[in-house]
Amino acid sequence: MPMTDNTAIVWNPSKTTREELEAALPDGVDVSWFETTEDDPGRGATQSALAAGASLILAAGGDGTIRAVAEHLAETGAAADLGIVPLGTGNLLARNLGVPLNDVSAAVSRAFENEATTIDIGWADVHVADDVQRRAFAVMAGFGIDAHMITETNDDLKDRAGWLAYVESLGRALSASGVIDIRLSVDGEDAAQDKAHTLLVGNCGMLQGGIALLPDADPSDGALDLLVLQADGVAGWMDTMRNMMWDHGIKRFFSRDAVPEDDASSASTVRKRIASLAVDLGEPRMFEVDGDTVGEATRVEISVQPGALRVR
Repeated sequence: MPMTDNTAIVWNPSKTTREELEAALPDGVDVSWFETTEDDPGRGATQSALAAGASLILAAGGDGTIRAVAEHLAETGAAADLGIVPLGTGNLLARNLGVPLNDVSAAVSRAFENEATTIDIGWADVHVADDVQRRAFAVMAGFGIDAHMITETNDDLKDRAGWLAYVESLGRALSASGVIDIRLSVDGEDAAQDKAHTLLVGNCGMLQGGIALLPDADPSDGALDLLVLQADGVAGWMDTMRNMMWDHGIKRFFSRDAVPEDDASSASTVRKRIASLAVDLGEPRMFEVDGDTVGEATRVEISVQPGALRVR
């Protein structure tokens, strides 16, 4: 780490203690401390850290904390680097960037020792009732199975079993996410009528348990990856599982090659590389960004902010 760095730690006191974080710091390093709160998971603390002159901000907490810090850095165009100390259940961005999990010292060391790399940020303007909520996402956002797996997962089980708790919720998620009518406009094109069970837009592609839901997603390519699942009934779900588990899973693993464009989609699965998206939902659906639920959306507009964030 350059000795001129002014380091701040934005930390979630419900996930760790200051003593644990202090024990992981390199000898002789001075840092300033900024706690998150239940009402403000990180934006205010990040603003205070920047006002104090921080050039490196370590975000120590779960996905909500990481997302809030990243959102403020991207929104303000701050030059500070982001270091990630993952302390949550999903740890989605950390998993996708190869940040050590379950090892606070290793994660802190990576932030101090690594050079920063630039990644994109996605933005979602989510229409919920009479309000529009603007949220950033570093990994993925959407509605359907993924969102319902978040909302339907038992919190007590999640605390005990970690990401395995999401498997327990899958059956309930499938029954909760029916196929609905949508109007979809990609990259400013005319809106087209469609149907969807699940719609996900990803900057990164990996979920818990090493599930590569969007295997071609690259957080540094200036684009986002769209996945629309239209499965309805047994035949539709069989086609979806073939596309996701064979074409984009086992087949890719053994061939070590990218899936040809003709195989990217299927009768029940649509995949596209996009820069922007607008979707009107025929029925309200729970929408999530990086594992945080926003509310039941009726319309969502999504865009990408290339090179928005510097992460160590």
